Amino acid sequence: MKKFIASCVAFSIVMASCASKKGQTINNNQTGSDVAFWLTKGDQSVLLKKQEVALNFGTAANTHKTITVDENQTYQSIDGFGYTLTGGSATLINKLPEQEKDALLKELFSTEGNAIGVSYLRVSIGASDLSAKVFTYNDLPAGETDVKMERFSIAEEMTDLVPVLKRILAINPSIKILGSPWTPPTWMKTNKAFKGGSLLPEFYQAYANYFVKYIAAMKAQGITIDAITIQNEPLHPGNTPSLLMLANEQANFIKTALGPTFQKAGLKTKIILYDHNADRPDYPMSILADAEASKYVDGSAFHLYGGKIDALSQVHDAYPDKHIYFTEQWVGGPGNFAEDLKWHVSTLIVGATRNWSRNVLEWNLAADANYDPHTPDGGCTNCLGALTIAPAVTRNVAYYVIAHASKFVRPGSVRINSSADNTLSNVAFKTPDGKKALIVMNTSNSDQTFNISYQGKLVTPTLPAGAAGTFVW
Repeated sequence: MKKFIASCVAFSIVMASCASKKGQTINNNQTGSDVAFWLTKGDQSVLLKKQEVALNFGTAANTHKTITVDENQTYQSIDGFGYTLTGGSATLINKLPEQEKDALLKELFSTEGNAIGVSYLRVSIGASDLSAKVFTYNDLPAGETDVKMERFSIAEEMTDLVPVLKRILAINPSIKILGSPWTPPTWMKTNKAFKGGSLLPEFYQAYANYFVKYIAAMKAQGITIDAITIQNEPLHPGNTPSLLMLANEQANFIKTALGPTFQKAGLKTKIILYDHNADRPDYPMSILADAEASKYVDGSAFHLYGGKIDALSQVHDAYPDKHIYFTEQWVGGPGNFAEDLKWHVSTLIVGATRNWSRNVLEWNLAADANYDPHTPDGGCTNCLGALTIAPAVTRNVAYYVIAHASKFVRPGSVRINSSADNTLSNVAFKTPDGKKALIVMNTSNSDQTFNISYQGKLVTPTLPAGAAGTFVW
């Protein structure tokens, strides 16, 4: 997936005020249109702009293809859409002048005016490969251990990450935050190094204590960690930092240490499995098949650098009482805006949610013009952020990919049925305030006029070739 750095474009977003009630005529909004239509075109000539076009439901038939939306057939609830706020992202944002920083954070996390309403963030527990340096919260001299976590400290996060999170929470107190570690402290590992190695079983309890300390330390800063994954990409020990954690090891860690320790501490923080590619659904399923481990587990998280998105449904269908999450997909710079928009909207915003995911997160929120910061020797060297901060802020393709969902499909929305189409990739939701939001990606090379059918009536928009549209009524 390649990415093209989009020009920074000023745009004005005004939330549609139309509403509908089942069994009644669909009300017009202030522009005289039943349906508000927000558009992003692959050529970047239109970027998340409300279209001043009248789209009114009627009964006249035509020969266009039809997407039928049925709110009576429901699927999963939605937790949110957003990004990974890496340590590097936090540093870049925190260095902005106060007025610019405040405006940017409101644009990202507010639900008012031109804001896009990001509602879910992933953060790294310790350094990720998009941190300026490697660290954990309990780094010790060689040969020393600290199983009781007496020297645990999140001091490294107090400069940038914690202050930025506090500002975000002031804007959106209900935002969900997921924590993911890239490595345990090195003294717990077989190779005593940040990169690679495995977690030694004799430190399972110490590592469980580490998670509890982390959740408590963040809580003390006013930051609630809604969920954790146990290890970022546990089958990829080549990052700096990283860890190899096989499925049986993750199961043993959960049932002998992490699960009971969370339970004893009275934590409500969710435990989420796997956090890696869709080509290995056997990994989470093998743990979910273990009753002693599964009882502590909320669900499974996926990336899509390997495999197919429908693997998420394979896991859901086998264990329908466990949740599905989509927690990472990168944008490789410099990229191609048009192709990346098409792939990410159709495969992730549409594909992941159609396959039961409760969220969609892009990797990552911000980088500079050189794709920095990142760790040396194993950090991502061409990860294009949703924002480029250099120091002016440029909004890139992942910004618009997420915005087409996050602004309109608020937490607590429920996916509802919409008919599939090969070239009009789509997914529909009913929002907490009763509105319907239909996201459509025209993956073809030609403009398409089509019908949206709802409660026996039709509205007929046109979506340009390679364009993403969100329709709200």
